[in-house]
Amino acid sequence: MITSEEKALKIAKLIDDKKGSNIKILELKDLTIIADYFVICSCESTTQVKALTEYVDEMMKKEGIRPLGIEGFNHAHWVLMDYNDVIVHIFLEEQRYYYDLERLWLDAPRIPLEKVEKEIIANKSPATYK
Repeated sequence: MITSEEKALKIAKLIDDKKGSNIKILELKDLTIIADYFVICSCESTTQVKALTEYVDEMMKKEGIRPLGIEGFNHAHWVLMDYNDVIVHIFLEEQRYYYDLERLWLDAPRIPLEKVEKEIIANKSPATYK
């Protein structure tokens, strides 16, 4: 069983692998009951939003982790993937700046992406957590 932090790190690594940009992990567990973490990223086109969504979905399913739901895929300006304790937001850049979730959750601690790199170096790549 993987923790919500491990799940968030794993998803961030998957997003990074497929060139999602400006990846942020917000820790919400002490601020709200809706999720423990948000993983937020930007894409340059609706095609990239859809491809990234499909990739994360496919790779997480291979690990036996299925989303409760995926919203916004058809329009592909802002896709929300609900993994219960981790919510993934994949935005077109313009939409991300318009909704500005990072400002809305300003009090949420940020998990540094260097933590993803440390997991890889320690041979515990988030992409291989079971």
